[in-house]
Amino acid sequence: MRMLCWCAAMLLSGTPAFAADAGHGKDLFTGCVACHTESPDAMGPSLKGVTGRKAGALGDFRYSNAMKRADMVWDDANLRDYLRDPQAKVKGNHMPFSGFTDARDADDVVAYLRTYK
Repeated sequence: MRMLCWCAAMLLSGTPAFAADAGHGKDLFTGCVACHTESPDAMGPSLKGVTGRKAGALGDFRYSNAMKRADMVWDDANLRDYLRDPQAKVKGNHMPFSGFTDARDADDVVAYLRTYK
């Protein structure tokens, strides 16, 4: 009975019943560093410290107009949505990534990005 109550509480709260795995997120992120580096000529902006940053806000990166207009802060929910479907979250962005099909992968990368400073 106690387990049933816990499961029901988790479903009603909308909180995933599993913890995101930042280690797995770091492994997945290795595919992102092809574009997201500290190099001034990188294809994508640096993602160091991205959590809590306003979208399109790094002064040393040339963002798409869509990203400049995206009036949002990169919190867990926005990062998760973007990593699942970048074009749906910010229509017209230039990132050549179609998104993670497994929601857990997106959650894991978000968990890693929280530590990436």
